Amino acid sequence: MRTLTDYVRSGEPDLTNRQMALLLVVYLKPGPHTVRGLARILNVSKPVVTRALNKLGSLGYLRRQRDDADRRNIFVAQTREGTEFLEGFGELIDNTSGARPREAV
Repeated sequence: MRTLTDYVRSGEPDLTNRQMALLLVVYLKPGPHTVRGLARILNVSKPVVTRALNKLGSLGYLRRQRDDADRRNIFVAQTREGTEFLEGFGELIDNTSGARPREAV
């Protein structure tokens, strides 16, 4: 709870669970990643992945990259901004993981 509360207070953009899951899959699972493959991993439709990619792309956290070998293929690629966002989120987790839980009110 403290991690999420700190995240909300951080001023970073609010991501949905789907957006965060998509971001984590791209950064933590080996690629290359495609919309179809991401939809299969998350068990959602391709339009759901496309909408999440549109948002994450507008934030600079992910980008679409055309396959040089086959220009018809589009891969989902990591960005510096996405790496920095996830590193910051990891720091929030680290900062609260050692904290003692508050007593219930």
